[in-house]
Amino acid sequence: MWDERYSTEDYAYGKTANTFLQQYAQHLGSGVTKGKVLSLAEGEGRNAVFLAQQGYEVTAVDGSLVGLQKAQRLAAEQGVSIACIHADLNEFDPGEAQWDAIISIFCPMPPALRHWLFPRIIRGLKPGGAFLLEAYTPQQLAFGTGGGNDAASMLSREILSTALAGFTFQHLAELERDVVEGQYHTGRASVVQVLARKPGSERA
Repeated sequence: MWDERYSTEDYAYGKTANTFLQQYAQHLGSGVTKGKVLSLAEGEGRNAVFLAQQGYEVTAVDGSLVGLQKAQRLAAEQGVSIACIHADLNEFDPGEAQWDAIISIFCPMPPALRHWLFPRIIRGLKPGGAFLLEAYTPQQLAFGTGGGNDAASMLSREILSTALAGFTFQHLAELERDVVEGQYHTGRASVVQVLARKPGSERA
């Protein structure tokens, strides 16, 4: 599905980074060096390229090779460099204490993927590392402006607060907002947003 979606000349979700990510990008790093960021289900590169432009060392992981090839083209177009990993998130292991931040923007997360991925996100973050996510909630089905039609793949404040138990939440909210991200995410939407920090050393 994703190779097919990304196989057009246009960028399915646009070239502009997610606005929630733009708002909180400055909270992801650790001082002057900014740090290493892992972007899950990055797709065609818009968020990874934006973070690279801010000075982060970014690695994008996605199951679509077509999407990652477009991500590299977008990075070259914008004069930045990103690393790419072609992998299925159901099998991907980000390692242990490797990342200053991990981000996930509108990645469908059915229960089996959540049960696999969230413990590995926690393990993969350095002490004090940040996790930033925006996802659709089940209430998004009433809007029909993106995210598919499977409520089980959507997230909620309750799911995230449980999955990230022990983290410090700098932002955790369910809200309705206008999402304008290419042809597949456009219109009023019901979303959940989180910026949470793993226990450990304090970060700026």
